[in-house]
Amino acid sequence: MNIDQILEEKGSEIFKISSRASLPEAAALMKNKNVGALLVGEADVYEGIISERDIVYAFGETESERRLLTVADIMVRSEKLIVAEPDDHSKHVLAVMIQKGIRHMPVIDSGRIIGVLSIRDLVRSCIMRVSAKAHFLSDYLK
Repeated sequence: MNIDQILEEKGSEIFKISSRASLPEAAALMKNKNVGALLVGEADVYEGIISERDIVYAFGETESERRLLTVADIMVRSEKLIVAEPDDHSKHVLAVMIQKGIRHMPVIDSGRIIGVLSIRDLVRSCIMRVSAKAHFLSDYLK
């Protein structure tokens, strides 16, 4: 299954936050939207991505340093982002995410971000496909 099909199933709503936002603001937005990562930027210009893991690691800083941190201080910058394309196969993208230890991957089409996939999205899709195949084979063998 290709990535565009998974985005179609899950929806491609993109949540973003300003690079000037505080870490508590980012955490609150993630909680309210029930997502584990936010794109960082203004309008259609993206500077990077911030995940719940980035925020947790930032809390290793001293309290006085932590209060001064902004999203820009801890985000993964766009030039370091690993991205998927709509026609990438889900197995390939899942393998890359596992190999690189990342949980969220922006999907780019013609230089424009069209969605963000989580490793959970990919695993859920894989389980649904395997379950459907098992059901089909079970019916076939009856």
